[in-house]
Amino acid sequence: MQLLNFTIIKLTVCLIVGIVINYIFRIPLHISLYITTSFFVILLLFYFIAKKQFISTSWFGAFSFLVMISIGVLTANLNNEKNALNHYTNKTSIENGVLKAITFRIRDVLKSGNFYDKYVIDLLEIDGSKVSGTSLLNIQKDSLETALKVDAIFTSKTHFYNLKAPLNPHQFDYKNYLEKKYIYHQLFSSNQSLFRVKSNTYTLFGLADTIREYINSKLKLYNFKPDELAIINALLLGQRQDISKSIYSSYTNAGAIHILAVSGLHVGIILIILTLLLKPIEAFKHGKLIKTILLVTLLWCFAFIAGLSASVTRATTMFSIVAIAINLKRPTNIYNTLAISMFIILLFKPLFLFDVGFQLSYLAVFAIVIIDPLIYKRWQPKSKLVDFYWHTFTITFSAQLGIIPISLYYFHQFPSLFFISNLVIIPFLKLILGLGILIIVLASLNLLPQFIATIYGRIIGLMNDFVGWISRQESFLLKDVAFSVLYVLASYLVIIYLIKLLKKWHYSNLKYLLIAILIFQSVIIYSNYNKSENEFIVFHKSKHSLIGNTTNKKMVVAHDFGTSSKVKNNIIRDYTIGNHINVIKKDSLQSMYLLNNKKLLIIDSLGVYNIKSFEPDYLLLRQSPKINLNRLIDSIKPKYIIADGSNYKSYVERWETICKKRKLPFHQTHEKGAFIIKY
Repeated sequence: MQLLNFTIIKLTVCLIVGIVINYIFRIPLHISLYITTSFFVILLLFYFIAKKQFISTSWFGAFSFLVMISIGVLTANLNNEKNALNHYTNKTSIENGVLKAITFRIRDVLKSGNFYDKYVIDLLEIDGSKVSGTSLLNIQKDSLETALKVDAIFTSKTHFYNLKAPLNPHQFDYKNYLEKKYIYHQLFSSNQSLFRVKSNTYTLFGLADTIREYINSKLKLYNFKPDELAIINALLLGQRQDISKSIYSSYTNAGAIHILAVSGLHVGIILIILTLLLKPIEAFKHGKLIKTILLVTLLWCFAFIAGLSASVTRATTMFSIVAIAINLKRPTNIYNTLAISMFIILLFKPLFLFDVGFQLSYLAVFAIVIIDPLIYKRWQPKSKLVDFYWHTFTITFSAQLGIIPISLYYFHQFPSLFFISNLVIIPFLKLILGLGILIIVLASLNLLPQFIATIYGRIIGLMNDFVGWISRQESFLLKDVAFSVLYVLASYLVIIYLIKLLKKWHYSNLKYLLIAILIFQSVIIYSNYNKSENEFIVFHKSKHSLIGNTTNKKMVVAHDFGTSSKVKNNIIRDYTIGNHINVIKKDSLQSMYLLNNKKLLIIDSLGVYNIKSFEPDYLLLRQSPKINLNRLIDSIKPKYIIADGSNYKSYVERWETICKKRKLPFHQTHEKGAFIIKY
């Protein structure tokens, strides 16, 4: 079956192309509107010409796709909040350090950081002017204060701060991540600086949060352990903020993290339960129609309570279409259903396309639909129990095959024992979800017996223990895998031709598969042996110094801290993975480095620099040396001065002022990120 034979799939592909074009080239709204209107008018002309002549032309088809691509561009623009006239960036001057009187509504509660509780807020007013837009709010942690409630409105005087790009190479770009959610600035405040504004306005997000809080308040009466309650929230309410780092890592390393994300499996089970509960309605007049409306309504109510994440939205949209088709006795095709759900979601949320969860979700479902039947039919056991586990394995394997390349690209690891955790957990997941829904309903009505809650908590605890045991088998976990975009493209080329060969064992299919494998091998050879420039990197690390010297795909690291801190190690890990570096050596920090014809001098807290006839190209200041910078510049005449993250902020500001007066280039890693010298 050729996927592109379906019209809706072709249109969805065109919509995706349009969204990607707008994301790359940032086409202005008015231009995209003119282009879309022009293409649509031309399409109408071709339509009436073809209708009058009773023939279809290739031009009509071509312009149909062009119109859909332009609609993709226009959709991305229309959904971009910055294009709204009353968006706060268009109505007021946003500058770092400028105090603003801001009124805002809490939209979402995020996972807390080490020092701040984090929220997504809707901006309502700035200095008395009504505005729109979203921002990130950071509130200093205070154990005496409760978390802010969704829909609560506050006013405060604070500053807008630009989101910071990553300070070190190949680190996770949180700024880019937030901008895809139309968040462009952040605010910092404390509970004491916020003033509550009375309001009777409620949103669906607030209602959903109120329901979740009510359910949690009831569940807490039954003495669930914190990790058990966190898993219940993730499985049934779509909220993962309270999951501890250790539990989250265990599920990730065991290849079972998808179980904690409300997705197609969860929504499908809920649809089955609702279908059974609402079946008696079919006996009434127009019962089928009423049942269908109730099914779709309840599914979307669940989606709102679960937070409307990319995976929840995708699953709910798809199963809503399935529910409508089944109950109205309309024929369905899984490819059309998937394409329609993707098309609808991207029309309203175009930047979901770049959401990792959205990509993994659709790739997994498409892989299951396409690959699972090809593998499952190879062996069909007579025993129902064996057949059940065999089919569970083929579904799990198909999903993993579909997401391996993109998963390696984003996360750089692969849990090879994924099939064990899935074979054990998935057969019982229906029971866990079904019993969980029953427990939530009974607890909300104060009818839940304690012994049932205890049994359920123990089941969740056993699942956590099993996943933890799987994750501790570290020899089966492939970590720190360097996987570039070229690897992803070459991998999917191999997978596509492998599927073709499984469908039809033919010489030509085998030939193309072998060619795809050769291309993949070529990419590996190119990535491993492609000679990159030698680099000397002064990384940014708060309160410490960290430098790396890379030559011929080998890296020598020097620092002034221990090896126990995970954050510190991640800086080097991200860099080495991004640059396909496998050989890492450690060395002590030197006072001088010769980089071919370039010289670098390092001055630490001792302030020793008595080097005659040595004029460095670069001067690195670390650990806040007490020096007279003007005298130092006159003495050694550096061409560039660098201050890393180990220095006091007051020292760095003074040095920067001196360099500006003397028109000497100055780089502080705290603001500008890592300093890279290519040689």
